Amino acid sequence: MTPSVNVVEALPWIEDADKVAPKDARALSRLFLDRLPSLEEGTAEYQYVRNTLIEMNLSLVRFTARRFRNRGSGDMEDVVQVGTIGLIKAIDRFDLTREVEFTSFAIPYIAGEIKRFFRDTTWAVHVPRRLQELRVDIAKGKESLTTALGHSPTPKELAAHLCLTEDEVVEGLLAANGYVAGSIDTPSGESEAGAGGPTYADTMGDADPALELFEDLHALGPLLRRLDERERTIIEMRFGQELTQAEIGRELNVSQMQVSRLLGRILAKLRTGLLDA
Repeated sequence: MTPSVNVVEALPWIEDADKVAPKDARALSRLFLDRLPSLEEGTAEYQYVRNTLIEMNLSLVRFTARRFRNRGSGDMEDVVQVGTIGLIKAIDRFDLTREVEFTSFAIPYIAGEIKRFFRDTTWAVHVPRRLQELRVDIAKGKESLTTALGHSPTPKELAAHLCLTEDEVVEGLLAANGYVAGSIDTPSGESEAGAGGPTYADTMGDADPALELFEDLHALGPLLRRLDERERTIIEMRFGQELTQAEIGRELNVSQMQVSRLLGRILAKLRTGLLDA
């Protein structure tokens, strides 16, 4: 889209920031990040610049969130919202003088916030939100009735206390079993605890670290094919043959500084391709 009308000196007015293409967002973000520290918090100008930065870079949140699409039971909408918190922290803490690309700085903040979300809130198995909330109500009701009755309440007593049917209470009690998983070190089958028999962990396979690498390489494949012959040669020498920049320079008859700049340009091109995918 084409920005118009200056609302803050030297900055464009962007009507729909979340629709800005990732390539344009990166260029515009540098302008907005450069201006943000000079504005007073709470002013309309500060809110415009900060909110525009957030909206323009939501593609980074969605890109990072997709890496967690198969983890836990969190809805993708919730994951994106949590990731946006990480994006906001990155915007507030970014320093242009460090000469680091904002995308490289922001993605670890976004991923860290999402990982924290799964660590703190994910249930052991998928349970509908309605039953998750019911578990909380039942736990509170149990505590209240135990004190009042002097014994642990029956499902019928809980149902009367919570104005629910007995079947609904039983369903909530069963769902609560999904909140905490049993230990994989529990003896399996008919083995007894402490007997030295096989545990459930003994029957589980290990995670294959090559799976994530395969996914990354699969996404990079088409991008690598778009590079010219010289660029592919440099990538092969650096990451395939694991040559140093100095060794690559000698092979290509260029300086190490030129190799460093070439690598930086090639990697930036690949990174852009992944973010635009």
